[in-house]
Amino acid sequence: MSDPLPPGLYVVATPIGNLGDLSPRAAEVLSRADRILAEDTRVTGKLLKHIGAKTPMTRYDDHTADREQEIVELLGTQAVALVSDAGTPLISDPGYALVRKARVAGHSVVAVPGPCAAIAALSIAGLATNRFLFLGFLPAKAKARNEAIAEIAGVQASLVLYESGPRLGETLGALRKTLGDRDAAVARELTKLHEECVTGTLTELTDRYANAVPKGEIVIVVGPPGEAEAVNDIDLDAWLDRAMATLSPSRAAAEAAEQFGIPRKRAYARALERSQK
Repeated sequence: MSDPLPPGLYVVATPIGNLGDLSPRAAEVLSRADRILAEDTRVTGKLLKHIGAKTPMTRYDDHTADREQEIVELLGTQAVALVSDAGTPLISDPGYALVRKARVAGHSVVAVPGPCAAIAALSIAGLATNRFLFLGFLPAKAKARNEAIAEIAGVQASLVLYESGPRLGETLGALRKTLGDRDAAVARELTKLHEECVTGTLTELTDRYANAVPKGEIVIVVGPPGEAEAVNDIDLDAWLDRAMATLSPSRAAAEAAEQFGIPRKRAYARALERSQK
């Protein structure tokens, strides 16, 4: 019989599809823990059956956050493993508040790293990986989504975000409109039987998924601002001057951003400057 694990919170990454990706260390922690906090006990139950473990489970998700203090009190005497349905806990999943409270209370918090859909997609997308920004899920409503995209349009890094099949085409279109026609990739069903990673420009991907609703978990990777960003102010100013003969500075800037594939913030700043002359 294995010795019990030292008390504390163990943040355990689990497979995003292929059960073979569960690390030996993760399997050992899940087997030896006193309790597992699971987003969905049915999903985690299948994983435990796969490794032959019978560790007690407690549901832990956004609807059970009121039990965090009770859980924190257990950490002084028990080894508690935190898992999500798939991948690394806390990455667009609940758990941040629990980890913080556990640290404040002086309990041990241990990382048991492993699969993460965002990193897996980035690794096969063929886009810049030296700097990247993880955005999680964008807002569902169009106005809030567009504002969120505009906020990060000028970031010199690849962008990584999660999306669902029914919203994929609309989200790709919104990214194209604000970011310009950058290189991008749509990865889905990573590590599973029907894994695919489709690459192309945002225009090509928007057209591909406009009327097609793919199944499975989806990660979008968008490359950083590239050559389109090299448009000089002289050319931009000339284009804005012509556009503002019939359009407001705001509208002209929006169309310039789309035309040149540049951040709307830059186009709007130039349009305001030109309108005041």
